Amino acid sequence: MPVTPPARPRLGVLILGPLHWLLGSTVRSPATLVFIACFWILGALTSSLRRGPEGTLLDWVTVSAQTLPGNPAALVLCCLWAGGPAGYIGGTLLAVLAGFPAERLLGTGRFLLAGLGGQIAGLVLTTGFTYLTSASIGTWSRALVSESFSGPVAFLAAAVAAASAWLGTLWRRRLRVLLFTLLILLALYGGSFADLTVLGAAAAGAFAGPWLAGRRPAVPRRLVTSRREARVLVALTVLASAVGPVISALSSEPVGPLSILRYLFTDVEVRTPAEFEQLCGGAEDSARCVAAGIQLRAGPAAFFLATLPLVLLAVFAAGLRRGRRFAWWAALLLQGAMTVLAGIRIARLLAGEGTAVLAAGTGSSIALVLPMAVPLSVLVLLAFTRGLFPVCAPPGTYRRVAGAAAVAALILAALYLGGGLLNRNGFSPPATPGLLAADLPGRFLPVLEVSTRAPGLVPESLPAVLLYEGVGVLFWTFTCVLLLRSFLVPPYSAATADRDRARALLTSTGGSTMAWMTLWPGNSYWFAPGGGSYVAYRMDLGVALTVGEPVGPREELRSTVEGFAAFCAASGTTACFYSVGTQVRDYSCALGFSSLQVAEETVLPLGSLAFKGKKFQDLRTAMNQARKQGIRARWISYPTAPLAVKDQLYAISEEWVADKNMPEMGFTLGGLEELDDPEVRCLLAVDEDGTVHAVTSWLPVYRDGAVVGWTLDFMRRRGSGFRLGMDFLIASAALSLQEEGYAFLSLSGAPLARAQDQDDDAGESPVMDRLLDRLGETLEPVYGFRSLLAFKAKFNPDYVPLYMTYPDPASLPAIANALARAYVPGLSLAQGLTLARRIVDRTG
Repeated sequence: MPVTPPARPRLGVLILGPLHWLLGSTVRSPATLVFIACFWILGALTSSLRRGPEGTLLDWVTVSAQTLPGNPAALVLCCLWAGGPAGYIGGTLLAVLAGFPAERLLGTGRFLLAGLGGQIAGLVLTTGFTYLTSASIGTWSRALVSESFSGPVAFLAAAVAAASAWLGTLWRRRLRVLLFTLLILLALYGGSFADLTVLGAAAAGAFAGPWLAGRRPAVPRRLVTSRREARVLVALTVLASAVGPVISALSSEPVGPLSILRYLFTDVEVRTPAEFEQLCGGAEDSARCVAAGIQLRAGPAAFFLATLPLVLLAVFAAGLRRGRRFAWWAALLLQGAMTVLAGIRIARLLAGEGTAVLAAGTGSSIALVLPMAVPLSVLVLLAFTRGLFPVCAPPGTYRRVAGAAAVAALILAALYLGGGLLNRNGFSPPATPGLLAADLPGRFLPVLEVSTRAPGLVPESLPAVLLYEGVGVLFWTFTCVLLLRSFLVPPYSAATADRDRARALLTSTGGSTMAWMTLWPGNSYWFAPGGGSYVAYRMDLGVALTVGEPVGPREELRSTVEGFAAFCAASGTTACFYSVGTQVRDYSCALGFSSLQVAEETVLPLGSLAFKGKKFQDLRTAMNQARKQGIRARWISYPTAPLAVKDQLYAISEEWVADKNMPEMGFTLGGLEELDDPEVRCLLAVDEDGTVHAVTSWLPVYRDGAVVGWTLDFMRRRGSGFRLGMDFLIASAALSLQEEGYAFLSLSGAPLARAQDQDDDAGESPVMDRLLDRLGETLEPVYGFRSLLAFKAKFNPDYVPLYMTYPDPASLPAIANALARAYVPGLSLAQGLTLARRIVDRTG
């Protein structure tokens, strides 16, 4: 299969490209450029670059709950000063990375309005929150009152949030999820005046963005997305929940459930149990005592051991992104354990226990309970998204992982015991077998609880320190690597072996134009007794819904239809042959089945095809326009495509799904996952800059061991791309594949759509026929099946009716339910009820 290799970028382009982008951004983003200049000039003129504004200037250019009422001008001026070198450097980088693109999207006027308006709103909201909660959240509120804010972060966050309204649906959602996940975590775990200000500013910017774009803000009732994108969002949420406690550890005044981690960053330094006992002798030094206890237990490796559950959550998030069931179970159990542990800690603190932590200033009851909502909400999210993670590793994968981890633990434990005895004088007190064995669990287990009891052993020499701290880090690093590798193992399901057998039969004998769809995930297989034919089907609530016709030699077709019907009857299920041709319909009707036309397939014969004449004028226009705009058709194989191309296809697909009001359909309609097959061909519309404007995928049609034709499956176009992309790609594919010698193209069937009225067979179900017509009318605004069929008419194809056959009219409600669940597996109860009500209204 010819695949056009991507052009290799020249060195000059690699060097000058970013410079050209930067120069172009400065021309089109003058406000950001002026801001950066004023930011540094004012800082230099007021001697604020080293330590921030001081003296009288401090009151004029910083905002706090105490100074705001007497100095409203600071609401605007505060973005032009920062608190020190880090603030100036960070603010400049943020302006370059976020300010330039935000101003280009918004325009200079809207950029300034969104940034300043959001900054003012964030400061006012934070100040109001500080005063309103001063009597209820204790230490946290007192800290907010004493803090101040300056810097450009709130301005830029508001501008970026507002600019997201100019992005497409997919990237708007991604940007907002990333932005607000980070800001909410900073607000909950860090909780500073600046954190709350930036969050409030971004929220104000996101609210104002649609108004600035000339439309009203709309709150979606459901986050409509594909399964793949939903997995990414869940994985991102789990990853963010793991990052939050680390933020708490790095914050000077954290309020999160793992705020104890901040004790790892104190100036306490003790090296022996005697020094520990001396330090912990007074209650007034309880916080320092806690820090010393953690240091003695885990040494400099304490941070890794203390954050180990969070490290594991990040590892499991990688598995969640790939849809792995093991990662879901592991993340659910770990998140549940962390939620319970956080609850126990909070209960102890509320009951007056844990005096060491209370003495350090944890805050009031509300400040303790509030962060509890984060792990609990993630736990609930995982519980309700179980269906997104069905991918299982081959049997024995995690037994091997557990075995390798156990062997590593034994080796490292023996190393610790043996090395400790050989270097017994490197510990205080000198190591003994009993002391080493008692201390061994602490080398591997995370620091989850504070203890004011000194450990039995403390390393003093360098070899002892390396041994003491290294065994746990090595073990968990090795375990994390094993887990990450397990998520890369090809997935396994009970149907994997059957699918391999079905593929071998299909490629050797052949099948219908839909036969390749029988190899998609989610199908079950029934093989004829002779082993030469099979039926792929979906089992749902007692209905066996076939995926097209049986696959195998045509002379075995009748016996295969009869055998599958008998198999279903013997197992107490209802056989339903779906999207089958006239021959299968006749064979099943001979068994007493009823039939109903459910789709119309369009087939384009090849051999003498030439898009000439008035009827092909639209297609010639599309090809001429593509030529003028420098757009060409390029064949690729998705599994070996460059990462840049895959990323564009993913973005185009997710944008298409996000713009719908219903979930992505499946069953006989493929998505990105079905493209990941070396025998599936993809044709792209690509311009001279490498931008993909549209994509189609083509499934092979086998006959007698050879590919004789191709079936159109995946069709997506970039929202802002070449408008005639689909016309161009299908016409280009037809001419290209004709040159390669193939006999036909199937433009596939359009469900619930027919080119012309078909006479119902006598004694069939006119009620069901009308119901399917109404269903097609109802789904037309969302999925456009009838419009799709009308679009294909411009290629002047042959029309082939596709039927559904069923044994008993009384089984039609169950069949209709199975069809709905097969095509729209993500349909929620509320959406289903709404759809049913609309159908009933139209039918009535």
